[in-house]
Amino acid sequence: MLAGPGDIVGALTAVGVVQSEAQAAADAAARVLTGQGEVHTVVDLLPNGPVATLLRLQAAYADGSGAVVQRNASGAFAGTKVAAVLSRQVKVLRGELDTESFYSSAVAAGVRDTLIPEFINAFGYDFNLAADIHPGDTFEVAYEQEVNSSGEPVGQPQLLFASLTTAEKSLALYRFVAPGGEVGWYDGNGGSTKRGMMRTPVDGARITSNFGMRFHPVLHYTRLHAGVDFGVPVGTPVYAAAAGVVIGAHPTGCGGNMAVVQHDNGWVTRYFHLSHFAPGLHEGERVPQGFTLGLSGVTGTCTTGPHLHYELRINGEPVDPMSVPMNDKEKKKLEGAVLQAFIAQRNRVDVARAQQAS
Repeated sequence: MLAGPGDIVGALTAVGVVQSEAQAAADAAARVLTGQGEVHTVVDLLPNGPVATLLRLQAAYADGSGAVVQRNASGAFAGTKVAAVLSRQVKVLRGELDTESFYSSAVAAGVRDTLIPEFINAFGYDFNLAADIHPGDTFEVAYEQEVNSSGEPVGQPQLLFASLTTAEKSLALYRFVAPGGEVGWYDGNGGSTKRGMMRTPVDGARITSNFGMRFHPVLHYTRLHAGVDFGVPVGTPVYAAAAGVVIGAHPTGCGGNMAVVQHDNGWVTRYFHLSHFAPGLHEGERVPQGFTLGLSGVTGTCTTGPHLHYELRINGEPVDPMSVPMNDKEKKKLEGAVLQAFIAQRNRVDVARAQQAS
């Protein structure tokens, strides 16, 4: 039976347990049920005409934790707490790009939608997923999922591996948590993807308008679209594409709330339509790569919906941020004991991939 902890009485009376015993058993369970959500109940009954005598009640949450209620020597019900029984499984999925989008292709391959933004972000330094991928390109993901004793998933899965193969290039990446808790994506040799300038300074980015000449949907004339638009929900964190100094954080007319960062190589990036700036963000503040400048929004008069407009300017001239080549020499590589820990994690994932190879 499925019920909320407060519905155990009703579940028991429905199978013939008298109200007083059902209430006593439910009270005993409630004293040790500390989780949230529905519980799956299993009862042992002794039929006695139109009613039933409750011998034992097991109430378990999805993760296997819960309570066992039994009669003690005095005939009263007593509850015993049961710990969660969970194990971890690594699942591998492979797919091919369709004519629609990476999102639809991934979902069709069985990838949970909660994993897709992290997959996209993993390739943020190397691929423009709006322009670099085409039908027929292939991808692979490996993720870890906690399951209960019945093999049912519990909680959210965690992406461990992502690979993408196009006609031009192929890249396989592994998620690794370095000492100190920093999460990063690394190639098979332990080289970090982080380098130079982030192509997509916002999570789960989907390009809705590329750099170049276009007919403006609000101003109704053709002009240079000097940046790239990423369609994201209001409130999505917007990151500094590289380390630098904030040289602007203020509202504008057309672009709404705008943050501007001058980077160490002299390049300048601009971030428009923010709903909020990061608390205390001010001109002259030095920020590291990946620093949250603010949250995406729909501010300004030149927008038709929530998105981030992202610009890159070199020597004062607008440049397509998706066209800037990445310098592999800037990759930092794990070393020593940390590298060995990464290799162990990589090997664990690769064993699962090999076992599940089609």
